[in-house]
Amino acid sequence: MKITWLGHAAFRIETSKATVLIDPFLNGNPGFNGLDLKDATSGVTQILLTHGHGDHVGDTVALAKETGATVLANADLASWLGSKGVEKLEPGNTGGTISFGGFSATFTNALHSSAMLTEDGVSHSLGNANGLMLHFEDGPTVYHMGDTDIFSDMGLINELHQPDIGIVPIGDRFTMGGAVAALACQRFFNFKTAIPCHYGSFPIVDQTPEKFVTGLEGSKTKVSAPKPGEVLEF
Repeated sequence: MKITWLGHAAFRIETSKATVLIDPFLNGNPGFNGLDLKDATSGVTQILLTHGHGDHVGDTVALAKETGATVLANADLASWLGSKGVEKLEPGNTGGTISFGGFSATFTNALHSSAMLTEDGVSHSLGNANGLMLHFEDGPTVYHMGDTDIFSDMGLINELHQPDIGIVPIGDRFTMGGAVAALACQRFFNFKTAIPCHYGSFPIVDQTPEKFVTGLEGSKTKVSAPKPGEVLEF
């Protein structure tokens, strides 16, 4: 498995059976500046969305039309994407699991909002925010938490799914900050590897993963904080 951070909360995950983009906010993403769009999106088979904010939906509509990738999103967001011309959609909602070739995706809870101010100037409610639990046939289990604060039911999520890799928002203001995110990882999960995200992209969020790294010092969880475009192999 290869995992590439594309800046902010956007990731590319490659296995022998699937190439997945999560929250593909690329154009306009300061963390993606200087990276190659074709390299980041080549061969994509699925696009997975945690919620409806513009910095997570990002380039989904254009990429889905261009690549023919199937888009997974909560039911309200999926309906909105369908109205924008996205044809291959897999809607779901919190607790539901959808199977693809080579992996499955389960919608977990997340404490966040999920609306979008669109080009018509109207704020559209686009369902609940979620995390995504990805079980791969040929790789470790990956949990993209989406945008969230800490919550005690993370313990149940771990009990049900036992994820190996956590993709964890740490930037504060819109999500939990690094210290709280580290507490979440230590109290509720047994991640082998934690990958921080949702930081360093805009001036109003934390610029480094320092608080997260410090909070996990001495734990069994390895923190991997790649640069945008850097590939992690598992």
